[in-house]
Amino acid sequence: MSLAALIGDLLPQAVAIAISPLPIIAVILMLLAPRAVPVAVAFLAGWLVAVAAVATVMALCSSLILDADAASSRPIIGTAKIVLGTLLLFLAVRQIRQRNTSDTSAPPPWMNAIEHLAPMRAAGIGFLLAAVNPKNLLLGMTAGVTIGTSGTTLGTAVGATAVYVVIASLSVAAPVVAYVAFGELARAKLDPARAWLTAHSGAIVTTLFLISGVMTIGKGIGSF
Repeated sequence: MSLAALIGDLLPQAVAIAISPLPIIAVILMLLAPRAVPVAVAFLAGWLVAVAAVATVMALCSSLILDADAASSRPIIGTAKIVLGTLLLFLAVRQIRQRNTSDTSAPPPWMNAIEHLAPMRAAGIGFLLAAVNPKNLLLGMTAGVTIGTSGTTLGTAVGATAVYVVIASLSVAAPVVAYVAFGELARAKLDPARAWLTAHSGAIVTTLFLISGVMTIGKGIGSF
Protein backbone atom coordinates (compact mmCIF):
# COMPACT_ATOMS: atom_id res chain seq x y z
CA MET A 1 0.00 0.00 0.00
CA SER A 2 1.27 3.44 -0.90
CA LEU A 3 1.70 6.26 1.59
CA ALA A 4 -1.17 8.24 0.03
CA ALA A 5 -3.53 5.24 0.15
CA LEU A 6 -2.67 4.52 3.79
CA ILE A 7 -3.19 8.16 4.78
CA GLY A 8 -6.56 8.04 3.00
CA ASP A 9 -7.55 5.01 5.09
CA LEU A 10 -6.53 6.84 8.28
CA LEU A 11 -8.35 10.11 7.54
CA PRO A 12 -11.76 9.21 9.06
CA GLN A 13 -10.17 8.24 12.38
CA ALA A 14 -7.81 11.22 12.43
CA VAL A 15 -10.54 13.76 11.67
CA ALA A 16 -12.95 12.19 14.18
CA ILE A 17 -10.32 12.51 16.91
CA ALA A 18 -9.47 16.06 15.81
CA ILE A 19 -13.01 17.35 16.19
CA SER A 20 -13.69 15.76 19.58
CA PRO A 21 -15.26 18.72 21.41
CA LEU A 22 -13.97 18.12 24.95
CA PRO A 23 -10.20 18.59 24.29
CA ILE A 24 -10.90 21.59 22.05
CA ILE A 25 -13.03 23.25 24.71
CA ALA A 26 -10.40 22.40 27.34
CA VAL A 27 -7.49 23.93 25.43
CA ILE A 28 -9.49 27.08 24.64
CA LEU A 29 -10.41 27.51 28.31
CA MET A 30 -6.73 27.03 29.18
CA LEU A 31 -5.79 29.78 26.75
CA LEU A 32 -8.29 32.10 28.41
CA ALA A 33 -6.80 31.37 31.86
CA PRO A 34 -3.99 33.41 33.50
CA ARG A 35 -1.12 30.97 32.75
CA ALA A 36 -2.29 30.38 29.21
CA VAL A 37 0.83 29.38 27.27
CA PRO A 38 2.64 26.93 29.63
CA VAL A 39 -0.56 25.11 30.57
CA ALA A 40 -1.92 24.87 27.02
CA VAL A 41 1.45 23.79 25.58
CA ALA A 42 1.73 21.09 28.25
CA PHE A 43 -1.79 19.91 27.42
CA LEU A 44 -0.88 19.75 23.72
CA ALA A 45 2.29 17.81 24.49
CA GLY A 46 0.37 15.22 26.51
CA TRP A 47 -2.20 14.92 23.74
CA LEU A 48 0.44 14.43 21.02
CA VAL A 49 2.27 11.75 23.00
CA ALA A 50 -0.95 9.84 23.67
CA VAL A 51 -2.26 9.96 20.09
CA ALA A 52 1.10 8.73 18.78
CA ALA A 53 1.46 6.08 21.49
CA VAL A 54 -1.96 4.45 20.97
CA ALA A 55 -1.53 4.21 17.20
CA THR A 56 2.08 3.00 17.44
CA VAL A 57 1.40 0.31 20.06
CA MET A 58 -1.57 -1.06 18.12
CA ALA A 59 0.38 -0.94 14.86
CA LEU A 60 3.26 -2.89 16.40
CA CYS A 61 0.94 -5.48 17.99
CA SER A 62 -1.06 -6.07 14.83
CA SER A 63 2.06 -6.26 12.66
CA LEU A 64 3.58 -8.84 15.03
CA ILE A 65 0.49 -11.01 14.71
CA LEU A 66 0.64 -10.66 10.96
CA ASP A 67 4.35 -11.48 10.79
CA ALA A 68 4.09 -14.43 13.15
CA ASP A 69 2.05 -16.54 10.77
CA ALA A 70 0.78 -14.82 7.65
CA ALA A 71 -1.30 -17.82 6.62
CA SER A 72 -3.29 -18.03 9.84
CA SER A 73 -3.29 -14.38 10.90
CA ARG A 74 -5.81 -13.14 8.37
CA PRO A 75 -8.84 -14.45 10.29
CA ILE A 76 -7.46 -12.97 13.50
CA ILE A 77 -6.88 -9.57 11.93
CA GLY A 78 -10.20 -9.79 10.11
CA THR A 79 -12.06 -10.54 13.32
CA ALA A 80 -10.27 -7.69 15.13
CA LYS A 81 -11.26 -5.23 12.38
CA ILE A 82 -14.87 -6.41 12.39
CA VAL A 83 -15.04 -5.99 16.17
CA LEU A 84 -13.49 -2.51 16.01
CA GLY A 85 -15.79 -1.50 13.16
CA THR A 86 -18.84 -2.75 15.03
CA LEU A 87 -17.83 -0.77 18.10
CA LEU A 88 -17.44 2.36 15.96
CA LEU A 89 -20.96 1.83 14.56
CA PHE A 90 -22.20 1.39 18.13
CA LEU A 91 -20.63 4.75 19.05
CA ALA A 92 -22.31 6.34 16.03
CA VAL A 93 -25.72 5.03 17.14
CA ARG A 94 -25.00 6.20 20.69
CA GLN A 95 -24.13 9.69 19.41
CA ILE A 96 -27.41 9.82 17.47
CA ARG A 97 -29.44 8.72 20.51
CA GLN A 98 -27.72 11.31 22.70
CA ARG A 99 -28.49 14.05 20.20
CA ASN A 100 -32.13 12.93 19.88
CA THR A 101 -32.60 12.96 23.65
CA SER A 102 -30.75 16.31 24.00
CA ASP A 103 -28.28 14.75 26.37
CA THR A 104 -26.30 17.48 28.09
CA SER A 105 -23.85 15.98 30.50
CA ALA A 106 -22.19 18.17 33.10
CA PRO A 107 -18.58 19.06 32.34
CA PRO A 108 -15.92 17.06 34.17
CA PRO A 109 -14.90 18.50 37.56
CA TRP A 110 -11.35 19.33 36.41
CA MET A 111 -12.77 21.69 33.79
CA ASN A 112 -14.11 23.94 36.53
CA ALA A 113 -10.57 24.26 37.93
CA ILE A 114 -8.73 24.99 34.68
CA GLU A 115 -7.58 28.40 35.91
CA HIS A 116 -5.55 26.70 38.63
CA LEU A 117 -4.08 23.79 36.62
CA ALA A 118 -0.33 23.25 36.74
CA PRO A 119 1.42 22.36 33.46
CA MET A 120 2.17 18.78 34.56
CA ARG A 121 -1.46 18.14 35.42
CA ALA A 122 -2.55 19.72 32.14
CA ALA A 123 -0.19 17.35 30.29
CA GLY A 124 -1.71 14.41 32.15
CA ILE A 125 -5.23 15.51 31.24
CA GLY A 126 -4.21 15.86 27.59
CA PHE A 127 -2.77 12.35 27.65
CA LEU A 128 -5.87 10.87 29.29
CA LEU A 129 -8.29 12.56 26.89
CA ALA A 130 -6.46 11.04 23.93
CA ALA A 131 -5.49 7.64 25.32
CA VAL A 132 -8.18 6.76 27.86
CA ASN A 133 -11.30 8.49 26.54
CA PRO A 134 -13.22 5.51 25.06
CA LYS A 135 -14.09 7.21 21.77
CA ASN A 136 -10.58 8.46 21.02
CA LEU A 137 -9.00 5.24 22.28
CA LEU A 138 -11.14 3.14 19.94
CA LEU A 139 -10.40 5.43 17.00
CA GLY A 140 -6.68 5.29 17.78
CA MET A 141 -6.75 1.50 18.05
CA THR A 142 -8.51 1.28 14.68
CA ALA A 143 -5.90 3.55 13.11
CA GLY A 144 -3.10 1.46 14.61
CA VAL A 145 -4.54 -1.79 13.27
CA THR A 146 -4.92 -0.16 9.85
CA ILE A 147 -1.24 0.84 9.89
CA GLY A 148 0.02 -2.46 11.28
CA THR A 149 -1.85 -4.61 8.76
CA SER A 150 -1.21 -2.44 5.71
CA GLY A 151 1.83 -4.46 4.61
CA THR A 152 3.82 -1.31 3.88
CA THR A 153 7.48 -0.61 4.51
CA LEU A 154 8.62 0.78 7.86
CA GLY A 155 9.24 4.20 6.32
CA THR A 156 5.74 4.37 4.87
CA ALA A 157 4.20 3.26 8.16
CA VAL A 158 6.16 5.88 10.10
CA GLY A 159 5.25 8.60 7.61
CA ALA A 160 1.56 7.68 7.69
CA THR A 161 1.60 7.60 11.50
CA ALA A 162 3.18 11.06 11.61
CA VAL A 163 0.55 12.48 9.25
CA TYR A 164 -2.21 10.80 11.26
CA VAL A 165 -0.91 12.33 14.51
CA VAL A 166 -0.67 15.78 12.95
CA ILE A 167 -4.23 15.67 11.56
CA ALA A 168 -5.66 14.23 14.78
CA SER A 169 -3.98 17.04 16.75
CA LEU A 170 -4.74 20.00 14.50
CA SER A 171 -7.77 21.23 16.43
CA VAL A 172 -5.82 21.20 19.70
CA ALA A 173 -2.63 22.65 18.23
CA ALA A 174 -4.23 25.40 16.12
CA PRO A 175 -5.56 27.50 19.05
CA VAL A 176 -2.22 27.18 20.87
CA VAL A 177 -0.23 28.22 17.79
CA ALA A 178 -2.64 31.10 17.10
CA TYR A 179 -2.38 32.35 20.67
CA VAL A 180 1.43 32.15 20.69
CA ALA A 181 1.59 33.94 17.33
CA PHE A 182 -1.07 36.62 17.84
CA GLY A 183 -1.52 36.86 21.62
CA GLU A 184 -4.56 38.83 22.71
CA LEU A 185 -5.79 39.19 19.13
CA ALA A 186 -6.54 35.46 19.12
CA ARG A 187 -8.71 35.63 22.26
CA ALA A 188 -11.63 37.22 20.41
CA LYS A 189 -11.85 34.22 18.07
CA LEU A 190 -11.45 31.45 20.63
CA ASP A 191 -14.82 31.52 22.38
CA PRO A 192 -16.92 31.71 19.16
CA ALA A 193 -14.89 28.78 17.80
CA ARG A 194 -15.58 26.80 20.97
CA ALA A 195 -19.32 27.53 20.73
CA TRP A 196 -19.48 26.50 17.04
CA LEU A 197 -17.60 23.25 17.66
CA THR A 198 -19.79 22.41 20.63
CA ALA A 199 -22.90 22.92 18.52
CA HIS A 200 -21.82 21.06 15.36
CA SER A 201 -19.14 18.53 16.22
CA GLY A 202 -21.66 15.88 17.28
CA ALA A 203 -23.12 15.49 13.79
CA ILE A 204 -19.68 15.46 12.16
CA VAL A 205 -18.27 12.91 14.61
CA THR A 206 -21.31 10.66 14.12
CA THR A 207 -20.83 10.71 10.35
CA LEU A 208 -17.14 9.90 10.69
CA PHE A 209 -17.89 7.06 13.12
CA LEU A 210 -20.28 5.60 10.53
CA ILE A 211 -17.77 5.94 7.68
CA SER A 212 -14.88 4.56 9.71
CA GLY A 213 -16.97 1.70 11.09
CA VAL A 214 -18.24 0.58 7.70
CA MET A 215 -14.76 0.85 6.15
CA THR A 216 -13.17 -1.14 8.99
CA ILE A 217 -15.81 -3.89 8.85
CA GLY A 218 -15.38 -4.10 5.06
CA LYS A 219 -11.62 -4.49 5.39
CA GLY A 220 -12.14 -7.08 8.11
CA ILE A 221 -14.43 -9.16 5.90
CA GLY A 222 -11.85 -8.91 3.13
CA SER A 223 -9.20 -10.39 5.42
CA PHE A 224 -10.88 -13.81 5.52
